[in-house]
Amino acid sequence: MIVQTPNGATGDEKTVTPTTDQRERMLWHVRVRPRTKALDGHGREVLADTHEIGLKHVEAVTSSRLYFFSGSIDAEDIRLLGEQLLCDPVAEVCTFGGGLTDRNDALPAIEVHLQPGVMNPVVESTLGAARRLLRQHNGGGNATIEDVRTARRYEFAGRTSAAELDQIAARLLANGCIENYYIQGCGRADALPESFPTPPTRPFAIRRVPLGALSDEELNKLSRTGHLFLSLPEMRTIQKHFQALKREPTDLELETLAQTWSEHCVHKTLKSAVDYEGDGFGDPKPVRLQFQNLLKETIVATTMQLNRDWCLSVFEDNAGIIAFDEEYGIAFKAETHNHPSAIEPYGGAATGVGGCIRDIMGCGLGAKPIASTDVFCLAPPDFDAAKLPKDVLHPRRVLKGVVGGVRDYGNRMGIPTVNGAIYFDERYLANPLVFCGSIVLIPRNRIGKAAHAGDFIVVAGGRTGRDGIHGATFSSAELTDTHADEFSHAVQIGNAIEEKKLLDAMLIARDHPDGCLYSAVTDCGAGGLSSAVGEMGAQLGAVVDLEKVPLKYSGLRYDEIWISEAQERMVFAVPPDRVEKMLALFAAEEVDATVIGSFTGDGKLLARFRGETVGELDMHFLHEGLPKAVRTARWTKAEWDARPQAARQGGASQWRNAAALESGLADRLLTALRHPNIASKEWVIRQYDHEVQGRSVVKPLVGPMSGPSDAAVLRPRYDQTRGIAIGCGLCPHLSDVDPYVMAIAAVDEALRNVICVGADPVRTAILDNFCWPKVDSELSMGALVRACRGASDAALAYGLPFISGKDSLNNEFSMSEAEARRTGLPQRIAILPTLLISALGIVSDVRRCVTMDLKEAGNVLVLATAPIESVGLTKAKALHDQVSAWIQAGEVRSAHDVSDGGLAVAVGEMCIASGLGATLDTAFLTSGGEAFREKTATYVLEMSPAHARQSGLRVLGAVQTSANLLWTHQTGSDEVPVASLDAAWRTPLHQGGGHSA
Repeated sequence: MIVQTPNGATGDEKTVTPTTDQRERMLWHVRVRPRTKALDGHGREVLADTHEIGLKHVEAVTSSRLYFFSGSIDAEDIRLLGEQLLCDPVAEVCTFGGGLTDRNDALPAIEVHLQPGVMNPVVESTLGAARRLLRQHNGGGNATIEDVRTARRYEFAGRTSAAELDQIAARLLANGCIENYYIQGCGRADALPESFPTPPTRPFAIRRVPLGALSDEELNKLSRTGHLFLSLPEMRTIQKHFQALKREPTDLELETLAQTWSEHCVHKTLKSAVDYEGDGFGDPKPVRLQFQNLLKETIVATTMQLNRDWCLSVFEDNAGIIAFDEEYGIAFKAETHNHPSAIEPYGGAATGVGGCIRDIMGCGLGAKPIASTDVFCLAPPDFDAAKLPKDVLHPRRVLKGVVGGVRDYGNRMGIPTVNGAIYFDERYLANPLVFCGSIVLIPRNRIGKAAHAGDFIVVAGGRTGRDGIHGATFSSAELTDTHADEFSHAVQIGNAIEEKKLLDAMLIARDHPDGCLYSAVTDCGAGGLSSAVGEMGAQLGAVVDLEKVPLKYSGLRYDEIWISEAQERMVFAVPPDRVEKMLALFAAEEVDATVIGSFTGDGKLLARFRGETVGELDMHFLHEGLPKAVRTARWTKAEWDARPQAARQGGASQWRNAAALESGLADRLLTALRHPNIASKEWVIRQYDHEVQGRSVVKPLVGPMSGPSDAAVLRPRYDQTRGIAIGCGLCPHLSDVDPYVMAIAAVDEALRNVICVGADPVRTAILDNFCWPKVDSELSMGALVRACRGASDAALAYGLPFISGKDSLNNEFSMSEAEARRTGLPQRIAILPTLLISALGIVSDVRRCVTMDLKEAGNVLVLATAPIESVGLTKAKALHDQVSAWIQAGEVRSAHDVSDGGLAVAVGEMCIASGLGATLDTAFLTSGGEAFREKTATYVLEMSPAHARQSGLRVLGAVQTSANLLWTHQTGSDEVPVASLDAAWRTPLHQGGGHSA
């Protein structure tokens, strides 16, 4: 074995002079380790996780990275790669040797490798950089690198057994959907891979699905086993269509219909006709209503009725666009990536972010991302591991994975993550919700787009692989304890660097001196090429030659090429006279771009492979043939409250239930601040770059002591002080009361949050993201109707147009009766009906922004409140407008909305952020838990005494320099140091699974 260490390395490694033999095809491995234990942060994190699952006798963990090379390269080449490319000589040491398997370690170890076909961004960048380095070093010599692979290795000191190593690997280090692990030591010697793994190959043969003679039962079975997830009426419609054509569909045709008609792509439940009967909306008097299209007659109707001239594009493109100024618009989009994140949290969240960015990149003729948002709904991180159902990842692992995915994708693309939330409830076990949002800046003269007959179809960016197969239809599935195996093909791993290159090339092409080089663009996301080409050519028709699509590896079937959701790809419609410039530009930017077909104008979607037709569909049937469902919805408060206990309350009870057990305001306040739904999320926020691009004005953490900001403020244009505010509203626990109430509260909270930092409510737009359990019952459908009406009623009253939205249904998990008995959990776990409202507001001048931290001793705190439940939406709107006017006039020094934790927590957070204290006269708060009651349309404002008197608002108290929160009441006073508030607020989530070593 040949071993080489960097100059000056210390340790036991033996230095050997590299051989100078002629190069021949060889396999090599390079291992990179931290130079000292103190520099091995990843190893310490794994050790902490190992202790958390009860294996406290493990004394130390040492981590290392492995790189495997195949090619005509010799030892000198490998030494060069190790020293100059792979290893940081200050913090790391590297060793290398021939072959892939020789480690010679004395300590027990676990090695984790990606399965064949799984996207590996490190390989992509390493391969390119290694080839460039060897070319430079060898001056065009004969060294060549054919392939690269990577792995991770962990060595364990202390008493361990093979069974314990299995436990560590399966629970902490490897995800069986995308990775294999190998154990070395403790009596085990799993055989490490001796060659590079290769995905399977399949011979070309056109496959037809015998559909015409199937019974209803057989149609249902095919829909489920074939991962189509279409209803029986939908399957019958397809059957009749092909019977009329007197032929059977090919697998590609059936897959194309399933993708296009999926809930994810067409939102068929929200667009269905609904007969609703039950309690009224804001009035318990029974009503009966009929909707021909639920979404159109609630959410969309609100926007149409408001008819804001500054809404430039709504509900028709990849994102909604509002006017920013005379030259630019701002587009905003938020999506979910729930099911993939349940299977593989890191990849699911990363591709959720990447997919949303890519989606909004395809808005108009292309847009520049300037910010991202993220919201997670998860089971508590301290969930009892013994109660975890089979093949369900622990919430702590899910939390770390989704945070890591968002962090790595956004940071690597150079896009700040500026706003979000994390919400815990046991009902999100096995069904985490991962909301990812993106905000872009787009020239107003680049909003319109349309493909034309004769345009070439160009696919650009990442290559196509098997990752992401059935991702769109998978979103319609109910998860079970077999989902990890059944849907592993739906897991995607993103490559942020590839997407950044694609973005840069696309914007150069958009702003080309000769004019935009393409006539239309869309992202290649859910459904892959089937959706991208199918949607772009819906009014035209298209022909695609699938063998021209660039592949990551050979052996993909034609249908896999067509429906793969492999990431970082865009599809362009390019006029014939511009295609050469387009391809040359992308080549200069090192981005793959290939002509794969053209738009025809004949109304047909034709897919060919190696000269043979593998699919031909009528565009009208593809996009208009979906049978319209008529659903029955019923909802009464009595029936809603009579649901099983497991559906009504999760194990992670709201902070108010815990706080009510304490006596005294001080104890109750500290208890509330410790609850994970209120406690600091700083450990998450600090992993995100929220200042890259230099546009962030109000950041996620504000004040000298870093408290929680209500919203973020950005300055999109460097030459202007005009800005945008981004906030959100999320209160799913109120769905236990009434989804109508929950939706109104979410709209209200989102508006309050952006008003608090200086947004103009008259120039604020919102997004809706519905995440629901299955709607296979009249009661669940009734709950969805109520949420749509609640959001619509609040938005209309407040003058807030919806500009975009998304839904994710079927968020449930089921297990066997035996597994339910073992875990003590319900056999079916359904999420809370959840509505996220995101707000985008214009800030006229970012220099007048306000933050929530207290500013100056001697100022007074006032309560501005008009709770909707007491005074209605009209008076609540008047309050929102008045608070905004005070802020715009400079009469408010700090502002904070009253939400989770009520007034006491709001004031406590203002103290935490500033380090200043406050005195409060809160006699009226000590009865009935009023101090901790959440309220809509309620703010705490810091004003000068003069402005407070002019406002006519009730004075709560005053800001003081003493770092204590003191409140007086009829029976005496309570006092708590701000340092105690700070410690209570910062500690719990960090200790309960948020630590990042």
